Amino acid sequence: LFSVKSNVATDPLPSPALQIEALMMEMQSPDTGIKTQTQTVTVTSIPHAVTGKSCPGGRDWAQVNLFVKYGYIYPLQEPKNLTLRADGSLYRFQTPYFWPVQGWAADDTDYAIYLAKKNIKRKGILEEYEKEHYNMLNQKINYKWDFVIMQAKEQYKAGKERKKEDRYALDCQERAYWLVNRTPIMYYQQAIMKTRVKSSVSLGGVVKYSEQFLSNDPILSGCLPSNPWISDDPDFWDLNAKLVEVPTRMRVERWAFNFSELIRDPKGRQNFQIFLKKEFSGENLGFWEACEDLKYGDQSKVKEKAEEIYKLFLAPGARRWINIDGKTMGITVKGLEHPHRYVLDAAQTHIYMLMKKDSYGRYLKSPIYKEMLAKAVVPQEGVKKSTGLFGRRHLRSSPSPIILRQQEEEAKAREAANTVDITQVMSKLDRRNQLQKEAPPK
Repeated sequence: LFSVKSNVATDPLPSPALQIEALMMEMQSPDTGIKTQTQTVTVTSIPHAVTGKSCPGGRDWAQVNLFVKYGYIYPLQEPKNLTLRADGSLYRFQTPYFWPVQGWAADDTDYAIYLAKKNIKRKGILEEYEKEHYNMLNQKINYKWDFVIMQAKEQYKAGKERKKEDRYALDCQERAYWLVNRTPIMYYQQAIMKTRVKSSVSLGGVVKYSEQFLSNDPILSGCLPSNPWISDDPDFWDLNAKLVEVPTRMRVERWAFNFSELIRDPKGRQNFQIFLKKEFSGENLGFWEACEDLKYGDQSKVKEKAEEIYKLFLAPGARRWINIDGKTMGITVKGLEHPHRYVLDAAQTHIYMLMKKDSYGRYLKSPIYKEMLAKAVVPQEGVKKSTGLFGRRHLRSSPSPIILRQQEEEAKAREAANTVDITQVMSKLDRRNQLQKEAPPK
């Protein structure tokens, strides 16, 4: 991590716990670790705070982000936000006693003591999820609740004897530990507050979506000219290549379903870019593609890519300058001071919605799209059988049992409806009796 070598590296097979401990110690080293600063709280100064922008970037960013998620580093300004932000937000290293590698279980009794102590300190003012946990634990371990209250009072008295900065640091450490091990259930509350949609409306949307994409479903509607995995015919892959010269008609029609279908198809983006260039707005799609490359490309080159995008699209007098509002531009430029893969999300979303609401509708009515739709090919159904000694037969589906049963009943009905010639029946019986008389005795 950021070119730091720990002493554990000499161990041929160090355990993950030892590796994490060594990394945390090296990150806090005054010589080779992350630069720290002092946090000012009212009239007290708390040392050993670090900022998000001082943490290493690139490939090490994800690793440090995991340290925050699992409680090795905790945020000071937004305690519930267990993610690392590449700005001036303050963080502090957790004390080794609360590290997950210690392996001691966070049981209900300890959590109840923490909540009881916090309840005493704040005189009954707890957050909603803490109140729910407090009441639940009161019922669950009621048989030893007197012990919980006694321990909470003793810890509260012992804390008042400490220095103010030590007391504040310990409170932050305990809060960070329990936010990791007793995470508040926020999404449940959001789901309760979310407006509900009638089931008829939701099902209607599902039916409409299914009907729209039915012709493009290779299982329900089949694929033309044939399934290459069954027929050994690669024409399907050739006709649907990413940048084929003439795409299939079904593929071009799918671009008109919605804007996301157009922009996710490389051939669709290529054709859409031709239209945008005629409208002198081709830089919008170019910027969107550059943001996608920054987000999902090589993360070791994030800084270089971000600088190149800024010079090409965002800088004053840029060669392919894009038109975005001042607020979005301010957020983007400020974020570029410490670039990461999502630093251009605000500007990318703005350009995406601009193309979707403004350019997409005109594109579908333009001669460029109509010309592409007119010359698109419609593959004819055909099966190319395998040849050679090891060629396999074309798989055909078996007839339905219902159809077989109907065919049997129809055959029986036809036999019953046929007229019977009695003379032919009597002649057959006479012939059988004569053969039995002529047979020699056994």
